[in-house]
Amino acid sequence: MNTVEEYQLVETRLQEKLANGTTRCNLCLWRCKIGHGQRGFCQAHVNRNGTLYNLSYGILSSIDINAIEDKPVRHYRPGSRVLSIGSYGCSFRCGGCHNLDISWGVEALDGLAKGESTEAWSSPQKLVETALRAGVQGIAFTYSEPAVWLEYVIDVCELAHQAGLYTVYVSNSFVTDEALELVAPHLDVLCSDIKSMRDDFYKEICRPATVKQVLGSIKKAQQLGIHVETRTNIIPGKNDDPQEHYEIACWVRDNLGKDSPWHITKFFPAYKLSDVPATPAATMLEAEKQAQRAGLENIYVYNDVGCDCATENKPVEFYLDSSADDIHQIKKCAVSCCGDEGVLLKKYEKNSDMSRDGVSND
Repeated sequence: MNTVEEYQLVETRLQEKLANGTTRCNLCLWRCKIGHGQRGFCQAHVNRNGTLYNLSYGILSSIDINAIEDKPVRHYRPGSRVLSIGSYGCSFRCGGCHNLDISWGVEALDGLAKGESTEAWSSPQKLVETALRAGVQGIAFTYSEPAVWLEYVIDVCELAHQAGLYTVYVSNSFVTDEALELVAPHLDVLCSDIKSMRDDFYKEICRPATVKQVLGSIKKAQQLGIHVETRTNIIPGKNDDPQEHYEIACWVRDNLGKDSPWHITKFFPAYKLSDVPATPAATMLEAEKQAQRAGLENIYVYNDVGCDCATENKPVEFYLDSSADDIHQIKKCAVSCCGDEGVLLKKYEKNSDMSRDGVSND
């Protein structure tokens, strides 16, 4: 386990070193090949001189305290509460994303890459202490995709288990088998999206993604001993065909068990899908009927709830035992290889060089 006490880059756990200083990231199924001074699709991992690092280790975008049922998870420690946390970065680009600034996190991750970020940072130990102080029973990794933050997730989970807390992982399940096997011993619960049973839906939000890959990851998680629950956010005109809902329910029944919970959530207009209406109640009730027809026993319909959003959360400093000034100090990697400026990307290295030479960056 890493014992990091201030912001710095942490080596990516699953990386493959290739020729000419290139690395391959094996956290998600993009399996990005990344050269020096470049980042992968998620923007959260950067290659420095042939080694891949997690740029966002310990960086917190949002914190909240809520019921485990809000994740949504219904069949694990019902009535308990979790400290929900998120960072920045995602392997998908969903057109209706409600956590856009967090999930994509372009501005925040660029700030880290420039050595100019004032985002909140917490060591794993301090975060677990925060959870214990809050009196919750678990920690949930949500809001952004946990797979791109895996190094921090694992370190927090190890300490959380030692402190008697359970762990929850809310994911799109576009992850590698290697990542699942690495994190599984430290996870108690996976709440995963099944967005569609059609490849064309997935390819709109993640070019290389297929239904088979996502479903395979969900099934493997259960085989690894993680408690699994699934959810589908029904978007009018995108994935609202009752036959597709029947197919999802049949897959859950055949692969996770007829007693495995399936959560049906409401879409609310956002981002590129701001012109799409909210999901009608009748559509959601029809999906419930299809799940009943398939033989599922635990179906939950949320006519007033969409994604696990962070839009109304209190500031991070409200939860951490520090002042806003301390929490939001400028973050530069503490490791010497990054240089005094903390600049991590080639394009910003060039700008930094020009600035030192008195040349305009415009």
